[in-house]
Amino acid sequence: MNRIFSRPASHLRHLQRTITHHHDPAAAAADQPNSLTILWNHQILDPNSDIVNFWNHIFLITCLISLFIDPLYFYLPYVVDDAACMSTDNDASVVITYFRSITDIFYFLHMLMKFRMAFVAPSSRVFGRGELVMDPHQITMRYLKSDFIVDLTATLPLPQIVIWYVIPATKREGSGNSKNTLALIVLFQYIPRLFVIFPLNQRIIKTTGFIAKTAWAGAAYNLLLFMLASHVIGASWYLASIGRQHSCWEDRCIDEFDKIPPCQLKFLDCSNTDSNNLEREYWLNMTSVLSRCDAKNDDADFKFGMFADAFTSHVASSRFIEKNLYCLWWGLRNLSSYGQNLDTSTYLGETTFCIVLCIFGLVLFAQLIGNMQTYLSSMTVRLEEWRIKRRDTEEWMRHRQLPPDLVERVRRFEQYQWLTTRGVNEEYILNSLPQDLRREIRRHLCLNLVRRVPFFAQMDDQLLDAICELLVSSLSTQGSYIVREGDPVDEMLFIIRGQMESSTTNGGRSGFFNSITLRPGDFCGEELLTWALVPSSLNLPSSTRTVKTLTEVEAFALRAEDLKFVAMQFKKLHSMKLQHAFRYYSHQWRTWGACYLQTAWRRYKKKKLAKELAIHENLYYGSDQGVQMGGDGSSVDDIHQQHLGATILASKFAANTRRGMAQKVPIAEAASSSSLKMPKILKPDEPDFSEEV
Repeated sequence: MNRIFSRPASHLRHLQRTITHHHDPAAAAADQPNSLTILWNHQILDPNSDIVNFWNHIFLITCLISLFIDPLYFYLPYVVDDAACMSTDNDASVVITYFRSITDIFYFLHMLMKFRMAFVAPSSRVFGRGELVMDPHQITMRYLKSDFIVDLTATLPLPQIVIWYVIPATKREGSGNSKNTLALIVLFQYIPRLFVIFPLNQRIIKTTGFIAKTAWAGAAYNLLLFMLASHVIGASWYLASIGRQHSCWEDRCIDEFDKIPPCQLKFLDCSNTDSNNLEREYWLNMTSVLSRCDAKNDDADFKFGMFADAFTSHVASSRFIEKNLYCLWWGLRNLSSYGQNLDTSTYLGETTFCIVLCIFGLVLFAQLIGNMQTYLSSMTVRLEEWRIKRRDTEEWMRHRQLPPDLVERVRRFEQYQWLTTRGVNEEYILNSLPQDLRREIRRHLCLNLVRRVPFFAQMDDQLLDAICELLVSSLSTQGSYIVREGDPVDEMLFIIRGQMESSTTNGGRSGFFNSITLRPGDFCGEELLTWALVPSSLNLPSSTRTVKTLTEVEAFALRAEDLKFVAMQFKKLHSMKLQHAFRYYSHQWRTWGACYLQTAWRRYKKKKLAKELAIHENLYYGSDQGVQMGGDGSSVDDIHQQHLGATILASKFAANTRRGMAQKVPIAEAASSSSLKMPKILKPDEPDFSEEV
């Protein structure tokens, strides 16, 4: 059965047998032919798989390198100023041929991959991705009928054949320009190679959606294509300059055939100068060919036009790297200016070259530089959107005449939101993903932070996953009120960073105030949990505390409807263990417990003081009877001293009581008859413990 490469290595496991039996030559020899046969005859590549996508990127880089290498053949001919002849740089030719042959191997491998590349049947594209055709015979026939000729033409080593075989074979006496003419064949192979690279570029974009992952890489890619075009234009200009120089020498040499000494075309080839040294030296002293074809001579009758720079700047006789960089600069300058600075002659080929240069430069500048500007501007698109949003907000606040304190709070919130999110709408990105992927991402982002909350640490993974899926991020600036006492509570906040102040006056009772500081790991809005556990509850509970941020706060928010959904779907939230953990970490329950203990303690102190007063009164009124029944011989003075002490203690207690009552306000005087009475605080609603998991 045919299989598809969906991952780079998962479908090559059958080759592991060969590696495993590396130390067993017999087993390796038996398995290797079978593995190679399976690899070629039974493996079909998915065009959207990772291995094909990776190869496409590698092959795209190879194609760009080969397109840079091919024009280097145009720099092989050069002019020898001292000898007044032309020659070929054989050392550079060897190096260029070596690297060109390496790139040809990649083209050949790409052809082999296409023989095993599945394709989508046209009839199955009505819905979805389509059905892949994995029959090797159908794949081969389709490739032979479509792209095989173009790929084969692009793969053939035409420059190597021309430089090393065609030119030496066709070289004859006096045909010194044959190498320059036949070198133009290199340019013709650019057409099939462009037909290879452009569909490859579109294939990568269709598979991955982009060529470069970052904006800088995309801008560099388009700049590289523009420099490639400049490289080709500069190399073509250099080769055309050499051709114009040789044409001038050949025409003037033909005019001197009848003169003495006669001009011979072999004198223009440096490879023939050694055998005809004396004759050529005599001809150089008598001929006018060199002066009439000198680009530096303004009186010369031959006009070089835009090719004069190659000789006036000694580019044609410079080293290989020097003329390469100069021609690259020439191409960049004239492509950017659309050839406006060129001084042309009436030569038809030169005029045609300038027209093509102008049109080509206009198209490339509009396409490549436009794409480059798009990539670079995409780096600041978020910043520009935020700047426009902030400008609109400032204009709106100025139009509505908001007070300065509100304006400053709005500015702080926008600045804090930008520093935290960088203008990215996280909820929009998450909501556009599938549910299972969204759940995994939220689990990765929220689970470790949620477990830092002690109340959540008591829950199992299933309940935590459900809560993580419903949590949303919440940002608050310093001095913001999350909720005020008496307002409806619509969400629970679990603090991740920052501090908040939670205070209560117990419904506005006088003489009562409680304030605590909430830190990372704490939560507020616990009234919602009790509300969510009651199935019949409809109205949102009222807040018993006022929560205000002391610093900038990052938290997770659990909305009321989401908490209700979790309580209804997961009965584990009704367990007594979680309820006890909730009471332990709830500041509302802690405040109620503290107030309950204070009230009980004060009641105890009041009862103890009343008991002590009762004992002293009993001693005062029963002292005489106690003395008579005791018979211990106590003196009358001791009895009177005890009576006096009890009287003094009772008078002091009465005076303190009257003094405290006089200082109370009328409302407190009507509500309580003693200064020991404490305002009552309502006990939080108890959750329903009837359902136990």
